[in-house]
Amino acid sequence: MRLVRKWSVRRGASRSVVAGALTATLVAVGSGTVASVGVAAAAPALSAPAATQAGAGAVLSNVEWLSDRKVALWIDSPSMGTPIQVQVLLARDWNITPDAKFPAVFMLDGLRATDEENGWTYETDAEAFFADKNVNVVLPVGGESSFYADWADQDNGRNYQWETFLTQELPPILEGQWRTTQTRGVVGLSMGGTSAMFLAARNQGFFDFAASLSGMLTTTSLGMPQAIQYAMIDAGGFDSRAMWGPPSAPAWAEHDPYLLAEHLRGVSLYVSSGSGTTGPYDQPSDIPGVSTNYAGMGLEILSRLTSQTFATKLNTLGIPAQIVYRPSGTHSWPYWEFELHQLWPQLANAIGVPVDKPACSAEGSIGGAAAANGWIGDCLTPAYQVAGGTVQDFRFGRIFDGGSGAQPVAGRIGGEYSRTGGPGGALGFPTSPELGTPDGRGRFNHFQNGSIYWTPQTGAHAVGGVIRDEWARQGWEGGPLGYPVGAEVPTPGKDGAVQGFEIGAMYTSPANGTHAVQGEIMRKYAETGWEGGWLGFPKTSEIPVKDNGRFNEFEAGNIYWSHATGAWTVELGPIFDAWEREGYENGRLGFPISDKFAIPGGVQQNFQFGYVTVMGDTVEVH
Repeated sequence: MRLVRKWSVRRGASRSVVAGALTATLVAVGSGTVASVGVAAAAPALSAPAATQAGAGAVLSNVEWLSDRKVALWIDSPSMGTPIQVQVLLARDWNITPDAKFPAVFMLDGLRATDEENGWTYETDAEAFFADKNVNVVLPVGGESSFYADWADQDNGRNYQWETFLTQELPPILEGQWRTTQTRGVVGLSMGGTSAMFLAARNQGFFDFAASLSGMLTTTSLGMPQAIQYAMIDAGGFDSRAMWGPPSAPAWAEHDPYLLAEHLRGVSLYVSSGSGTTGPYDQPSDIPGVSTNYAGMGLEILSRLTSQTFATKLNTLGIPAQIVYRPSGTHSWPYWEFELHQLWPQLANAIGVPVDKPACSAEGSIGGAAAANGWIGDCLTPAYQVAGGTVQDFRFGRIFDGGSGAQPVAGRIGGEYSRTGGPGGALGFPTSPELGTPDGRGRFNHFQNGSIYWTPQTGAHAVGGVIRDEWARQGWEGGPLGYPVGAEVPTPGKDGAVQGFEIGAMYTSPANGTHAVQGEIMRKYAETGWEGGWLGFPKTSEIPVKDNGRFNEFEAGNIYWSHATGAWTVELGPIFDAWEREGYENGRLGFPISDKFAIPGGVQQNFQFGYVTVMGDTVEVH
């Protein structure tokens, strides 16, 4: 549940660009002729994204709190026709100033962006780095090989319309529901660096700051379309012709940062690249100056050359920019993390937030809890009052004091706590630190009115009230239900509630109390329509009977199960009464082996050693 730093080659740009195309490109640009080979001098006319013409209409369909200041948003995108995940790191003062709004920083991924998590939080310390920054950090998830562009055609099962999504559909949701202003910066690496520059140019006034870290800053010069094509094939099997058409198509020029440079006037710009030679974060090979990251070496050389050409164009136009040429380093995440730290002062000044966090200290009971839990990091805010107590925010969590001792809450448990309303919500203040469960699988915090349990497999979920009381009586996570897998929710159309667990569910209703339904009995209950079906709410938890069998009582009948017979319902009424007279499963009929079914003139139910029929008013045991 703690922040883990991860370096890998899973993400970023292409691992291996086809040698011939890359070599040809390097030859073409090696003499500094990128700007003059196959490039028109005038900036191309720009076509507006589709959503500008048709309206946005995106809908926030789901929210998952990943920590107290990290959320995953699923947004139904009209342009892409599918839900798109965007993760947001909430600003430092999100909790202490609940009415404030904050500038946004869009962080764009590389060519190998995955559908699980943005590379900036997977590969770098961005989450910890931005924790003390007063900005909402916007992390689009997905978009492998997309260049965050609106594509001409669908390809590889994707309908990429990223420019429309990012500039038209997403902003109203961020501004209307997530306290975000229209002051924005954008930072991208590799593919995302290219995109940061052309998105800022194509949508003038949308971004106040744009940074390209190892981006390819010309797309139309000799050999570049072919290099991009090979890279996209390598990263997911995408075809650049579906993106912008053949290299001669106007869309290539319309997305070329070099050709669009004039439209970047007024934007605070930051451009960086390494040299491609072995740097402090590279593993050297046997050849002096050459690292074992051969593809990263070639790609960074390409980035350096195109960045130099782009910088020259900016200088010719009189557009200021911070240009950083590192003396070494390949195309890889450690260098982009380094550059993120370097560019922050310029970004902060461009979007009008302080560079440094304000002074703070942890004192009293909260200070003692912080000292005892060093993993929580440094304080980000002073302590502040909330209803019933005091809170202070730290880099990796929060510490709460409701009068009975200060306790830390962090990670996914902290996210669930925020989702439920924190100390002002149903759970109240924490009464324990985060603890490990006896089975070693999970972790939990207890609160005044409930608990939150987390495992990597089930996520973090609150359990409270009478459902928690009964779950605890049955043995907590070590009991028959296991860990919670969802939140407690009201039962549709009925006075009650239900919460899902690994091996079943806990139901509660005023008339019937709180009871667990699990396993094969739960599966059979589902077939009947749950509590909304003819059985109604459970009246007992599972009760053991002979031969290791089990049954639950419900409002209108029972469900019985055994290894030999499976799970079957027995409805209250004549058949149930006849079976009762025979001694239930202990009598001569044994367990049920069918539900009640219709026969000519009546109904019948089968048991292990006989059956019962009802014909009018006549009940017979056979």
